[in-house]
Amino acid sequence: MSAPEVTLTFFVGVLIRFAIPIALTLAAIWLFRKLDQRWKAEAEELTRLQMSLAMAKRTPCWEQKQCSVEKRESCPAFAQKGQSCWQVMRDQQGNLKQGCVDCGVFRNAPALVEI
Repeated sequence: MSAPEVTLTFFVGVLIRFAIPIALTLAAIWLFRKLDQRWKAEAEELTRLQMSLAMAKRTPCWEQKQCSVEKRESCPAFAQKGQSCWQVMRDQQGNLKQGCVDCGVFRNAPALVEI
Protein backbone atom coordinates (compact mmCIF):
# COMPACT_ATOMS: atom_id res chain seq x y z
CA MET A 1 0.00 0.00 0.00
CA SER A 2 1.16 3.47 -0.77
CA ALA A 3 1.26 6.34 1.71
CA PRO A 4 -1.85 8.11 0.31
CA GLU A 5 -3.86 4.89 0.54
CA VAL A 6 -2.76 4.35 4.14
CA THR A 7 -3.68 7.93 5.02
CA LEU A 8 -7.05 7.65 3.31
CA THR A 9 -7.74 4.32 5.03
CA PHE A 10 -6.80 5.85 8.39
CA PHE A 11 -9.15 8.85 7.92
CA VAL A 12 -12.01 6.64 6.75
CA GLY A 13 -11.49 4.44 9.82
CA VAL A 14 -11.51 7.49 12.12
CA LEU A 15 -14.62 8.79 10.39
CA ILE A 16 -16.43 5.48 10.83
CA ARG A 17 -15.24 5.09 14.43
CA PHE A 18 -15.86 8.62 15.75
CA ALA A 19 -17.64 11.04 13.41
CA ILE A 20 -20.66 8.92 12.55
CA PRO A 21 -21.51 8.02 16.19
CA ILE A 22 -21.06 11.66 17.23
CA ALA A 23 -23.32 12.82 14.39
CA LEU A 24 -25.97 10.26 15.33
CA THR A 25 -25.77 11.35 18.98
CA LEU A 26 -26.17 15.01 18.04
CA ALA A 27 -29.15 14.15 15.83
CA ALA A 28 -30.78 12.22 18.69
CA ILE A 29 -30.21 15.16 21.08
CA TRP A 30 -31.81 17.56 18.59
CA LEU A 31 -34.80 15.23 18.10
CA PHE A 32 -35.38 14.77 21.83
CA ARG A 33 -35.17 18.51 22.47
CA LYS A 34 -37.78 19.13 19.77
CA LEU A 35 -40.02 16.46 21.30
CA ASP A 36 -39.55 17.95 24.77
CA GLN A 37 -40.51 21.42 23.53
CA ARG A 38 -43.60 19.99 21.83
CA TRP A 39 -44.66 18.04 24.91
CA LYS A 40 -44.17 21.08 27.15
CA ALA A 41 -46.26 23.25 24.82
CA GLU A 42 -49.01 20.62 24.74
CA ALA A 43 -48.97 20.33 28.54
CA GLU A 44 -49.15 24.12 28.96
CA GLU A 45 -52.03 24.34 26.52
CA LEU A 46 -53.86 21.55 28.34
CA THR A 47 -53.32 23.33 31.67
CA ARG A 48 -54.63 26.61 30.23
CA LEU A 49 -57.66 24.82 28.81
CA GLN A 50 -58.41 23.08 32.10
CA MET A 51 -58.07 26.35 34.02
CA SER A 52 -60.32 28.22 31.60
CA LEU A 53 -62.92 25.47 31.84
CA ALA A 54 -62.71 25.51 35.63
CA MET A 55 -63.02 29.30 35.67
CA ALA A 56 -65.99 29.17 33.29
CA LYS A 57 -67.79 26.65 35.50
CA ARG A 58 -67.02 28.63 38.65
CA THR A 59 -69.72 30.85 40.05
CA PRO A 60 -68.47 34.43 40.53
CA CYS A 61 -67.71 35.48 44.09
CA TRP A 62 -70.45 38.12 44.19
CA GLU A 63 -73.01 35.43 43.40
CA GLN A 64 -71.53 32.98 45.91
CA LYS A 65 -71.52 35.65 48.62
CA GLN A 66 -74.90 37.00 47.47
CA CYS A 67 -73.67 40.59 47.40
CA SER A 68 -76.19 43.40 47.01
CA VAL A 69 -76.34 45.43 43.81
CA GLU A 70 -74.75 48.42 45.56
CA LYS A 71 -71.85 46.33 46.83
CA ARG A 72 -71.34 44.80 43.38
CA GLU A 73 -71.16 48.21 41.72
CA SER A 74 -68.41 49.37 44.10
CA CYS A 75 -66.43 46.11 43.88
CA PRO A 76 -63.31 46.17 41.65
CA ALA A 77 -63.67 42.43 40.98
CA PHE A 78 -67.18 42.92 39.59
CA ALA A 79 -65.81 45.50 37.14
CA GLN A 80 -63.14 43.03 35.89
CA LYS A 81 -65.24 39.92 35.45
CA GLY A 82 -62.59 38.02 33.47
CA GLN A 83 -60.21 37.78 36.43
CA SER A 84 -60.46 36.09 39.77
CA CYS A 85 -61.48 38.43 42.58
CA TRP A 86 -58.31 37.75 44.59
CA GLN A 87 -56.18 38.76 41.61
CA VAL A 88 -57.98 42.09 41.36
CA MET A 89 -57.90 42.71 45.12
CA ARG A 90 -54.10 42.42 45.63
CA ASP A 91 -52.30 45.27 47.39
CA GLN A 92 -49.53 47.42 45.87
CA GLN A 93 -46.83 44.82 46.72
CA GLY A 94 -48.82 42.04 45.07
CA ASN A 95 -49.81 40.36 48.34
CA LEU A 96 -53.25 38.93 48.94
CA LYS A 97 -55.39 40.75 51.46
CA GLN A 98 -56.26 38.83 54.61
CA GLY A 99 -59.93 38.87 53.63
CA CYS A 100 -59.05 36.98 50.43
CA VAL A 101 -56.96 34.39 52.24
CA ASP A 102 -59.83 33.63 54.63
CA CYS A 103 -62.49 33.67 51.87
CA GLY A 104 -64.19 30.42 50.87
CA VAL A 105 -64.23 31.48 47.20
CA PHE A 106 -60.43 31.68 47.23
CA ARG A 107 -59.99 28.48 49.24
CA ASN A 108 -62.27 26.44 46.95
CA ALA A 109 -60.85 27.75 43.68
CA PRO A 110 -58.90 25.33 41.47
CA ALA A 111 -55.16 25.66 41.88
CA LEU A 112 -52.91 26.25 38.89
CA VAL A 113 -50.38 23.45 38.71
CA GLU A 114 -46.95 24.28 37.30
CA ILE A 115 -45.54 21.68 34.97
